[in-house]
Amino acid sequence: MYLALLVIFLHCSELYAQGKVYQVFTFNGVKIKVEPSDKVKNGAPMSIICHADISKNTDFQLKHNFTFFKDGKLVFMSISDKEDARYEIPMAKSADTGDYECRVKAGDKVVISKPVYVWVAGMTKPVLTADKKEVSEGEIVKLRCELPEEVPPLEFYFRKIKTNSEPIAKRVAEQNQNFSEMEYYVEAGDNILQFDCFGKRQVKSGWESSQHSNKTLVTVKEPFRKPTLITKPSNNLTEGDIIEFECSTVAAEMRGIEIIFQKNRTILNSVRDKGFLKYSTLATQEDSGEYLCKVEQGAVSKTTKLNVFVSELFPKPTLSASMTQLDENKDLILNCSINGSRRANFSILRKSSSGDILLKKSRILAIKVNVNDTGSYTCKAEVKGIVKESKPVRISVYAPVSKPTLSVVSGSPEVVLGKPLQLICHSVMGTPPITFTFYKGDEIKKNVTNDTYATFLDEDIGLNDNGGYKCDARNNHSSGVKTSNILNVTVIVPIRSASLGSVPYGEVEVGSDTAFLCSVKEGSWPIHFKIFKKTDQEELLYEAREYSDRTIWHKKTMKRRDTGTYYCMASNRASVDVRSRPITISVILAAWQKGVIAAFVLTALAGAGAVALWWFLRKKKKAKGPSMEMSGSALTPSLASEKLTRPPSDGNYYSGSGYIEDNENHMKSTDESKGPDLESAEVDYTEVEVSTLDPHRAPEQKGTETVYSEIRKTNNDSMENRHSRIYGHPDAT
Repeated sequence: MYLALLVIFLHCSELYAQGKVYQVFTFNGVKIKVEPSDKVKNGAPMSIICHADISKNTDFQLKHNFTFFKDGKLVFMSISDKEDARYEIPMAKSADTGDYECRVKAGDKVVISKPVYVWVAGMTKPVLTADKKEVSEGEIVKLRCELPEEVPPLEFYFRKIKTNSEPIAKRVAEQNQNFSEMEYYVEAGDNILQFDCFGKRQVKSGWESSQHSNKTLVTVKEPFRKPTLITKPSNNLTEGDIIEFECSTVAAEMRGIEIIFQKNRTILNSVRDKGFLKYSTLATQEDSGEYLCKVEQGAVSKTTKLNVFVSELFPKPTLSASMTQLDENKDLILNCSINGSRRANFSILRKSSSGDILLKKSRILAIKVNVNDTGSYTCKAEVKGIVKESKPVRISVYAPVSKPTLSVVSGSPEVVLGKPLQLICHSVMGTPPITFTFYKGDEIKKNVTNDTYATFLDEDIGLNDNGGYKCDARNNHSSGVKTSNILNVTVIVPIRSASLGSVPYGEVEVGSDTAFLCSVKEGSWPIHFKIFKKTDQEELLYEAREYSDRTIWHKKTMKRRDTGTYYCMASNRASVDVRSRPITISVILAAWQKGVIAAFVLTALAGAGAVALWWFLRKKKKAKGPSMEMSGSALTPSLASEKLTRPPSDGNYYSGSGYIEDNENHMKSTDESKGPDLESAEVDYTEVEVSTLDPHRAPEQKGTETVYSEIRKTNNDSMENRHSRIYGHPDAT
């Protein structure tokens, strides 16, 4: 029975496991809606509802975490079993305007809704307060405008309202607070002032404005009254009348009061700590115009204006001249007159930097002028104490110009080809302005008006421009034009392409003469030639000044130390040194010097050979007795095996028969000194190899030449003579 119960239990457990179902859910979406709508009036209730749309596999309970955000900031949280949550706002304010989002979390799943923009229309009414209710002109009123329950950033607008004028508004932006302050300066004339303010905020659709605040009334007190300005006898006068001005004000406190009287920008009179000012003057026509009386105290300033008209008593006089431009020593008549021929006291004056110079108290002045009388003249007329002056008249007195001189600015009447030429034309005498005219040939090049001189720059200089410059000078004198002498200008052609040569060229024998030729292709004479040898300090060997395109320098008796590199330089008045290419001169030994050296060397060798032969024969003689036949036979193989070789040649040596001839002569003299013992000597021949040198080249010419030496034996065993022949050499016999 127990076994049966166990089997039933296990079977039921298996059935339960097979019938168990896992809880599965998913978010279909999360949405937000606003009640009554997404546009709400300020102060009305508003609800923001978040709904989560969730699907489940079975009907099971699920916890939902709702989080509400406005403009990214958390504003409300709720946990509920239901799929809806509400964020209630009993009284909406403008600060509640913004983008709302809802985030729902269930289990480990989170979904966020799309944002919904909610606009709470309308702003709270601002409140305006003033720190003072009563101020004086020149003081400052401080205002404060506040928008309760509004959130910055905000903009505030303050308005100053004056009677019968448009309000003046000032704007202030506030980023961190919902109020702003403003200071107003109370100006003169601000008797009763009213102020108000309003605010603005930015919404998605643009700017939203609040209502205007309450009006604040400020009463203004005057520290002093606007000044009074009067004229006596009236403000319409005639020249010569005395005019008197009176300016006054009433002030609660005279201390610090200042009254200023001025015409245009010129201050005529002023007083301090007084309420009254007077100013009088003799009226002239120049006194017509607007006058101003200004009263100032601290920052307050009040002004009264008055126009005065002064009629003309007589017109300004007129000064006329018989001539305004005339030659010196001519007569000048000046006449001063008044239109209408009114009687007056006249005087004629000359203007000067140090003051007017009175010439005559009369209406007419007649003088004979000189150049010092040039200047401006005026006349004055006086009637009833009123003095008027005429417009100035300019009188110019001219002295004739002297004959001008034309010269080159640099001093020398020369110009380098291609370079500009600057000329100056100058007249010592003559009243300026003087007009100078420059000519090149018959062509006018330039007109210049100046005081005493003028310059001309000719930048087009050609090879044939060697003269024809002149200039004219003239002024307003009746004598006319004066012309300079013709200026001839020499055109200097610069040196071009210098070259240096020599005869002979390249190699020169010691002791011989050498001619150096330095020449140029182009250049104006005279030409300065210089010939140099390149050394550490550039040695100058020769210089000459030639009226030619070349120069020749004869260098006599060349020496070995003259070997080197040479070049020449040429220059003329163009001041440009032109250098030639260098040439190289090698000084070598002369032919006769080479021959002397060769002869000396060969003679020395021949002498050494003769001594060796003499020593050898003597030794033989002592060893074998007086028999010359044995000596001769013994000598033959010795000479046959001997090789005559030349030392290495350096080009200073000559080879040929002369060497052998010298040996022959030496040997002849040696044989002769032996006396009659060699007269009966027998003749023997031996073959000798000799190396010969080309007399004109340094390298050795190798070859074998046969020298036949004839040795004669005498009865007394002495050698009489020796003859030699060299084959293959130009001097061989």
